Amino acid sequence: MSLLRSILHTLWMLVTVIPWAIIMLVASIRVRGNPLYWMAVRWLRWAIDGARVLLGIRVRVHGREHLPTGETSPAILLVKHQSTLETFLMPTLMPHPLAYVFKKELLQVPFFGWAMGRLDMIHIDRSQGSQAFARVVTQGRELLARGVWIIMFPEGTRIARGRKGTYKTGGTRLAVETGAPVIPVAVTSAKCWPRKAFVKTPGVVDVSIGKPIPSAGREPAELMQEVEAWIEAEMRRLDPDAYR
Repeated sequence: MSLLRSILHTLWMLVTVIPWAIIMLVASIRVRGNPLYWMAVRWLRWAIDGARVLLGIRVRVHGREHLPTGETSPAILLVKHQSTLETFLMPTLMPHPLAYVFKKELLQVPFFGWAMGRLDMIHIDRSQGSQAFARVVTQGRELLARGVWIIMFPEGTRIARGRKGTYKTGGTRLAVETGAPVIPVAVTSAKCWPRKAFVKTPGVVDVSIGKPIPSAGREPAELMQEVEAWIEAEMRRLDPDAYR
């Protein structure tokens, strides 16, 4: 049954993403900024709704009250990364537009990547090293000033359930450079949607949003240690079976 559900959900995403991406590409000729972003979020909501109806995956959110208020209040979200689910999910939960930092190769993915290329995202060429990070800071500062929040996965790649990757300091370096607070987010998506897995299983995914951590006067490495400690402790609280 889980296999059949997973096939149906994959088909649902395929048959909806192609026409919606075409609509976005056409709309981007005249529409830019936040209106185009929220058009993209509409498709992400369809994907998440499809996961609820077809896969039996429900989402439970804790800590919404910790999110900054105000149209231009800055924030950098640093999120635990276990599967594709949180990539789709986070924009549907946040009151502000989000800008992902991602490698430019994703822009070549048919339809999905083409549509992403029309949004205010930060795509980087990792081969450029320090120049790539300078681009992140420049674009990040501009986006934060407009009320767009930056989202990054500090472990860099999807991590198996119950495991911890290496937390890289790119997100906290950006926070220190821009003065924006960081918000740690724990997500137990691998309980239902394991990394690189086609078959998903029904269940509840918990999303826990931590309190904003000020970046002023902090060192990136020390700030990331605090983020890592909070996320990993929260993961053990939310999904204790995975860490036994």
